Amino acid sequence: MLVVGLTGGIGTGKSEVTRALASLGASVIDADRVGHEAYRPHQGIWQEVVQAFGEEILQPDGEVDRKALGAIVFSQPDARAKLNGIMHPWMAKEIERQIGQMRKDGVEVVVLEAALLIEAGWQKLVDELWVTTAEEDLAVRRVSRRSGLTEEQVRGRMATQMQVAEKIEQADVVIDNSGSLDELHRRVSQEWNGRVKGRIA
Repeated sequence: MLVVGLTGGIGTGKSEVTRALASLGASVIDADRVGHEAYRPHQGIWQEVVQAFGEEILQPDGEVDRKALGAIVFSQPDARAKLNGIMHPWMAKEIERQIGQMRKDGVEVVVLEAALLIEAGWQKLVDELWVTTAEEDLAVRRVSRRSGLTEEQVRGRMATQMQVAEKIEQADVVIDNSGSLDELHRRVSQEWNGRVKGRIA
């Protein structure tokens, strides 16, 4: 089984690359979804997060308000480090469990999509590291359009992320998503046919 770790800055098209790989036959683990599961009310991680950040981050139904929590952690480096210290070890164990189950099920290719894959130290969970990139102004427009955040807010969040050059240094594959959707899908198909198939043959 081949495990591809897919990461990149916000607005660079990670999810679109994941969809393209899934359409070619890959199974997907979405780290964001894994993290969302960890926030289920009254579970262990939920309790730790509420203790760390207070009940003001909760919605009336007890769910963590991820926008409220995001506003805190993206503006306060210490808070972000505290949250990551709670979440990342738990998520790593859950991702490892899911990969193990997929291996037992005979899955050939798994894509782990994780924005903080490198920062969280999850490289050991994957066989290859793919990094998506895009022109910064284009990425800002994409994120602003889909999230409603201002350009300033988006750039602020980008500033908290690892520099693109650092990610590229560690990448086995770099996929530039500054062009059209068709161009992106052609690039992904090229890597699938020329690289992935060769690894699982």
